[in-house]
Amino acid sequence: MDPGTQRLVDEHLAIVRSMQSSTGLFTAAAHPGVSTGYDKAWLRDNFYSSLCLEEVGEYEPVVRMWHALLDLFLKHEEKIAWASENRPYHSYQYIHARYNPETFDEFWEEWGNKQNDAVGCILFKIGDLESKGIAVIRNAHDERIINRLIAYLASIEYWRDPDNGVWEEYEEVHASSIGACVSGLRAVSKLPFATIPDGLIEKGEVALSALLPRESETKFVDLALLSLVWPFTVDMGHADTIIRNLTYHLERDKGVIRYKNDRYYNHNKDGYSEEAEWTMGFSWLAIIFAAQNNPENARKYLELAKTTIGPDGKIPELYYSHTNSPNENNPLTWAESLFIVALLRVSAL
Repeated sequence: MDPGTQRLVDEHLAIVRSMQSSTGLFTAAAHPGVSTGYDKAWLRDNFYSSLCLEEVGEYEPVVRMWHALLDLFLKHEEKIAWASENRPYHSYQYIHARYNPETFDEFWEEWGNKQNDAVGCILFKIGDLESKGIAVIRNAHDERIINRLIAYLASIEYWRDPDNGVWEEYEEVHASSIGACVSGLRAVSKLPFATIPDGLIEKGEVALSALLPRESETKFVDLALLSLVWPFTVDMGHADTIIRNLTYHLERDKGVIRYKNDRYYNHNKDGYSEEAEWTMGFSWLAIIFAAQNNPENARKYLELAKTTIGPDGKIPELYYSHTNSPNENNPLTWAESLFIVALLRVSAL
């Protein structure tokens, strides 16, 4: 690895390490008290935030984070047990997406808590780490809560459950959510104690095949679809179509927009046409092209990812459309982590 790349890796690893709380959970962005609320710990963001540390072999903070997540689920085991036996109806009855990183308490304000992909993420990485000999499961309590998460996905009928998806917005059946759950169930099915109901994985595979390459009924392309290509490798043969649609329709100067007419941090007063540009998109594409042994495109998107680093040396969540102005969620731990993975994987080509 050249000295410039090593310097970037070291600088951004330091940022990610600084975002890990005393309990082991990572905050989504910035630090306590940020006005956007991104000082909370999201399940999904913790999954992605830890990938860079795993990539460089820093397993102690990775294992500490996974122990914290298992403890979090154990704290809410009564709720999860109820939901695994009685299909939830209201959003608050679902496993929540965000928690206090120090106390593991839920946040009770109205929120799009139906985020099935987050549970899939958790199961996927637990199974993946265990298969690599990195023990995150400590005892029978951990085994029990993992089986409750499996039963939870069966109870909500994840393959046809309209959830809020990766972006915590409109309730639809999302391919990215189904795919995360399929990948998670496949991963934990290899654990000796895991109890997977008959047909649970297959129902997801059928539903996913029917929906792809779309993300949902209303979205033919979405940044979240990249997760099915990497890290979940459950794109059902649609990887090239997903990437082609995304780079043609969603790629912008400072990142990738989430989907057409995204209103979140939209720069236009009418809420259309000036979608925010998400920095993580470039790193994500660089990682995928590296995995496909496409060094030309991998290097192209890594260089684009480098342009998203702000004057303060941090990578924000997004930039306002056609500007160099980031939003307040800076740094975004998830974006920092993917950038590090991209640096390492592209440099290895």
